[in-house]
Amino acid sequence: MIRGLYTAASGMVAESIRTDATANNLANVNTAGFKKDVAVNREFEALLLHRINDGNDTPAIGPLGRGTEIDEIATIQTQGVMHATNNDFDLAIEGKGFFAVETPNGVRYTRNGTFSKNIVGDLVTSEGYQVLGQNGPIRITGNKMTVGDDGRILMDGIETGQLQVVEFADEKQLTKEGASLYIAADGAQNQQATGRVCQGFTEGSNVNVVAEMVNLINGYRAYETNSKAVQSQDQMLEKAVTEVGRV
Repeated sequence: MIRGLYTAASGMVAESIRTDATANNLANVNTAGFKKDVAVNREFEALLLHRINDGNDTPAIGPLGRGTEIDEIATIQTQGVMHATNNDFDLAIEGKGFFAVETPNGVRYTRNGTFSKNIVGDLVTSEGYQVLGQNGPIRITGNKMTVGDDGRILMDGIETGQLQVVEFADEKQLTKEGASLYIAADGAQNQQATGRVCQGFTEGSNVNVVAEMVNLINGYRAYETNSKAVQSQDQMLEKAVTEVGRV
C-alpha cells in the first residue's frame, strides 16, 4: 500500500508539471516566435514479479510499475504562421534559423523578430537588446532599410551589412531563457541558417489553442485519477492500521 501511494503521487507530480507547461503555452499563444513545450514522461524501472513457494518452478507473474516522472520539457521547433505587418523593422525567418542578439549576459538567440530602432539608431528587440550582424550590432544609418532573403541589409539602396542568422544541427542544445530568448549550451556549434528572412513579417507562435485546451483537460483528468488512487490507498492503509492491526 505504501508503494501504491508513491506510485499514484508520482503521477500527480508529473501531471502538475505537464499542466504548467501547457498553461505556459496558452499564455504565449500571441507571443511572436514562441515555440510550444511538451512534457515527456519516463517510467521508473519496473519490477518483474514471480510466484514463490512453488518448489523449483517460479513462474513470472508480470511487471509491476513503480510510477513515472517528467524526463524532459521538450521544445517543438515547428514553423509558426507568418503575419504581415508592413513594418520594415519587423523580420521573420521562414525555415530554420535564429536571430542573434546581444544581451547583458552574452549572445542569445531568438525567433521573435519584432524589432525597432532605438534612440541611437540601433536595431533592437522589444526588450532593448541589440540585434547582431556579421560584424556586430546593426546600425540604421539611412531613411530606408531593406533586408534581403539572405539577411543582407541595404540602407537607402547601399549594402551596409548582413544579419547574423544561424541554426544549430542539434536544436536540443538550445535552452529557453525567457523573453523569447534561447541560450546555447557550452560548445554548441552554429552555422549559417538555411531559412529565408522575410521583411515586414512576424512569425506567430506554433501553439494550437484547441489542442492545448484538450491537453489541459486530459492533464486535469489524469491528475484527478491519481488523486483518487492516493485517497483509496490512504483509506486501505487506515483500515489496516485501525482494524486489521487490532485483530
